[in-house]
Amino acid sequence: MANPFRNVKLHWRRLMNRRVVELDGIKVSTAAAGLPRSVRSALFKETYEVHERRLVRQIVRPGNRVLEIGAGIGVVASLAARLCGPGNLVSYEANPKLEPIIRGNFALNGVEPRLVMRAVNLDGRPVTFNRDDNIVSSSLAKRGSSAEAIEVAADAFDDIVRDHRPGIVIMDVEGIETDLLSQGNLDGVAHIVVEIHPQVTGQEVIDTMLARLEGLGFAVAERAHKTLHLVRETSGTPAQ
Repeated sequence: MANPFRNVKLHWRRLMNRRVVELDGIKVSTAAAGLPRSVRSALFKETYEVHERRLVRQIVRPGNRVLEIGAGIGVVASLAARLCGPGNLVSYEANPKLEPIIRGNFALNGVEPRLVMRAVNLDGRPVTFNRDDNIVSSSLAKRGSSAEAIEVAADAFDDIVRDHRPGIVIMDVEGIETDLLSQGNLDGVAHIVVEIHPQVTGQEVIDTMLARLEGLGFAVAERAHKTLHLVRETSGTPAQ
C-alpha cells in the first residue's frame, strides 16, 4: 500500500530546500552537484533504494564481508558499511561522475568502505560505459541514444570474489547482473541481493540466470518489485 505521506514529505522538503535527508539512520546529501531531480525526489520521499535498504538491514551483521557492485550515490554502501563494520565492505562504481557524491555521503556518515571506481565484468578488460545524465540509466548496457559512451577500466568478477571473499553480494548494474551471475564464481557467497532489469535483458535471460543459481543451491527468498533476495540453502551464516 502506498504511503500517503510520501508526497507530503516530497513537497515539504522541496519547499524547505532540505540539503540533507536521513534514510534508515544514513545521512544523504540532496544538494550534490549533478544529482538528477528524479533521484532528489526519491530521497525526499524516502523511496530511494527502499527495497535494497530493507534487505541490507535484514541480512548484514557485524563482521560480514560484503561486495557491492553498482554504488550509485553511496546510500546502500553507507548503510551496509555501518552494519558490517570497518574493512568488510568493497563497493564498485563505474560512473566517474559519481565519485564525489559517493565520497561525500560516506563522509556524512563517518564510514570509509573501500570504494573502487571501476566497472566489473567477466574478463577484467576495459569496457564501454554508457554515461547518462540520469545516473540511474547509466550502464555498461546500451539503454538510450542520449548516453555518452566512455571507456572505463574494469576488474574481473571472479578475481574480486577470490580476493575479498564476500558472504553477501549486493548488485544493481542495470542489466549486466545476468552476465555476472550466470557465469561468475560465487564460492562462499550465501546471500545475493540483486535488482533485475527485464526491460533491458529480457525475461528469458533472467530465467537462465536463476536456473544457474538454483543449480548452485540458491533459492529466491523474497521478491520486492525488481529486487531479489537469493539465499544459498546449503550454506549457514554468511562468510566472515
